[in-house]
Amino acid sequence: MDRTDAVRAPAWVRGGRSVRVVLTHDRTRTAARLVVRHGSYVLAGAGIAAKRAWEGRTLARYERMMRTAEAAGQHEVAMEWEIRAAAFRAARHQRRMDLLKAPQQLAKSAAFAVGTAQGALLLLGIILAIAEKDISQLITPTMTAIDLIRWAAVFIGIVWGPLTVVGPWLGLLSLWALGRHRQAAPAWTLPAADTATVGAPITPSIVVTALRDLGIAPLRGAIREMGDAGAGMLGPIRIAGCGVEVDVTLPSGVSTEEVQKRRRKLAENLSRHEHEVFITIPQAARTVRLWIADSGALDEPIGPSPLVTDPDLSADLYTGRAPWGQDLRGDAAALSLLQRHLLITGLSNQGKTASLRALALWLALDTSVEFRIADLKGVGDWRMFDGLATVLIQGPTDQHVIDATEMLEGMVEEMERRIELLEQSGATDGVTREMARTDPRFHPIVGLVDEAQVAFMCPAKGEDGRPYGGTKATSRYFMAVRKLHNQGRAVNVVLWEGTQDPTNENLPKLVREGAHIRASLVLGTEEQARMALGDKAIDGGAAPHKLRQGLDKGTVVVAGDGVKLAPGQSSITIRTHFVSGEQAAEVAERAKARRAGVTTLSAVERTEDTDPLADIAAVLGDEKRMRTQEVLSGLAARDPRRYREWTFGDLKAVLDAVGAAPYKSDGQMVVSRAKVESALQLRAEDAGA
Repeated sequence: MDRTDAVRAPAWVRGGRSVRVVLTHDRTRTAARLVVRHGSYVLAGAGIAAKRAWEGRTLARYERMMRTAEAAGQHEVAMEWEIRAAAFRAARHQRRMDLLKAPQQLAKSAAFAVGTAQGALLLLGIILAIAEKDISQLITPTMTAIDLIRWAAVFIGIVWGPLTVVGPWLGLLSLWALGRHRQAAPAWTLPAADTATVGAPITPSIVVTALRDLGIAPLRGAIREMGDAGAGMLGPIRIAGCGVEVDVTLPSGVSTEEVQKRRRKLAENLSRHEHEVFITIPQAARTVRLWIADSGALDEPIGPSPLVTDPDLSADLYTGRAPWGQDLRGDAAALSLLQRHLLITGLSNQGKTASLRALALWLALDTSVEFRIADLKGVGDWRMFDGLATVLIQGPTDQHVIDATEMLEGMVEEMERRIELLEQSGATDGVTREMARTDPRFHPIVGLVDEAQVAFMCPAKGEDGRPYGGTKATSRYFMAVRKLHNQGRAVNVVLWEGTQDPTNENLPKLVREGAHIRASLVLGTEEQARMALGDKAIDGGAAPHKLRQGLDKGTVVVAGDGVKLAPGQSSITIRTHFVSGEQAAEVAERAKARRAGVTTLSAVERTEDTDPLADIAAVLGDEKRMRTQEVLSGLAARDPRRYREWTFGDLKAVLDAVGAAPYKSDGQMVVSRAKVESALQLRAEDAGA
């Protein structure tokens, strides 16, 4: 609408526009918020004063405290409050009985006071009359008293008028102050937080106010009803590293999960960022533990690793712990790696390889430990282990996955050999430290696969038709990992894996749950976090998905065995030391200087491959057909190391690949000798051609 149209518009239209402009103006909104806020203060103050008056005259306060104590299981405290309530009832009854007798007592007291005063004034008049020898002095004291009473009445008459005017306003002011102290007004009317409070020290009142304003109605109501304004919920506020820590016992009807879900709002109420507040669940029931960082403290570096600063640092797998970083309390965080499988996950470029490599570098200082490493990224992150590891595979191709799979299968064979040797030795305490250091047959072996998702996603298949990758029982890599997880730690053969995205497609559940130490850097979703660390850790407060991508590099949330946890906690957050590639090479050189020369292979030396199809034909012998279960038993007896763990799926995969699939006969799955021999003959003809 142009200016001409505006001029021609009816007066009521122009008036409506003016009203709308006035109503939507910032000053109008500010004034409205001001009126509502201060009006709410007065109303809430009146309610608080009325409640206090009611509680002072009744047993409401005592009953509330008894209910609170009973809900918390504090029966002795509840009994004490019941005794106090009984004493209050007795005192109240006595006051009421005294009130019934008050008129009679008041009349007697007034008569006695008047009589006493009159007698005193008369006696004083007699004394004055005798002293002055004037009988008129007899009534002088009485008249003086009457004049004083008259002037008092005059003064009260003068003051009473202003008091009747000012008194109500003083009452409203006191109610307003009471409501303002409690901030009892709608949140939208309250003024914006003062920027000077950002990063302010954490006090009990700040914590209680932050909890009250979380938007949890039962919690807000319980805090308002508490005689101490909620301070009784809090334990002592303790200094913990670069922040403070406090335990909060929640009132009945409020769950710890409700508080955990409001982590961001709680942090903002505390004038902190979300990543500066951590909520964990301690051992005590209905309790949350808040760790609140000093503003900006988590953005400061924690200092170099002892691996870099201490050239004389040594390591012992059995008695030592790897210095990995600092926990949120500022204490040194160290991991025990003895006979523990390890899994570390996180988004790309968040410090996963550096964190994993720092553990391996510390362990490399123990000369009894052997490393077999497959880096399926292949950009030189593990190059410094050339001359330390007996196997170092570097590259992302299918051939590198095949080499990594054969490396793990070689570890499985070594594990099975050691199990037999351990049984023959008669050792009762497993592989001891002395055995590991003196008997080369039991030295610790650490298999390490970085970017393990590449192996699980590999489509390559072997000559027997079995895939190297995948998550099924036919996958060679998957089965090698499972076998190592099942029995490897008992004979000092462990597996460490690092992977980017902990989903079922590239990191099966059985593999995740087989790791004793599960660590995660920043992840994108809570679902990924649950897959990485498990439900127990996430429900207990672990939150790698709450870390900041790009800003919290190297910060890991660790769950499981091998790390010291506070009682009742299921995880710990560690800010790991960063060891650069150049520094890692220097540490590796120190480790090499302590060892005899180690020849590093780029792939596992392949022994003569067995022929599953020929072995199946040998098991069939002269039988026309044989049940699949009998074939599996025959294969296990023929070559236990290779076929002991075979399942029907493994057998079917081999036979399907050559066109000799098992079939059903008389209700049972069988293998045909004719089909197997035909497949062998066809393969021989192809080879001859």
